[in-house]
Amino acid sequence: MNFSNLMLLDAASGATGASGLMIILIYVAIFAVLYFVMLRPQRKEQKQKAQLLSQLAVGDSVRTTGGFIGTVIDIDDESSTVIVEFGNNKNCRIPMVKEAIVEVEKPEDAVAANNSKDEKTK
Repeated sequence: MNFSNLMLLDAASGATGASGLMIILIYVAIFAVLYFVMLRPQRKEQKQKAQLLSQLAVGDSVRTTGGFIGTVIDIDDESSTVIVEFGNNKNCRIPMVKEAIVEVEKPEDAVAANNSKDEKTK
């Protein structure tokens, strides 16, 4: 082997190392983008929902995943279920899991919203 062949082998191995490093950097960049686009917002939404469900109280108006709107009449924290009363008929009480609740409105928030609506119409 002469000197020129050794230089070519050394250059080829150096290029392979650099391209390996570039591939690793590309994978790191792709993972970072996926984290900030998909995983981070999903975790933030899960924290907000957990906080929403932890503040759930009897008398709150709720909307379920099925689109039903009702009032919470009982909460069982051990089995993570709630009993929701739907409509004006007091006989329509359905037990459901807390995770089926999408939106919660406190009674005092509803009163404040009605007062602001009345002020706008005057």
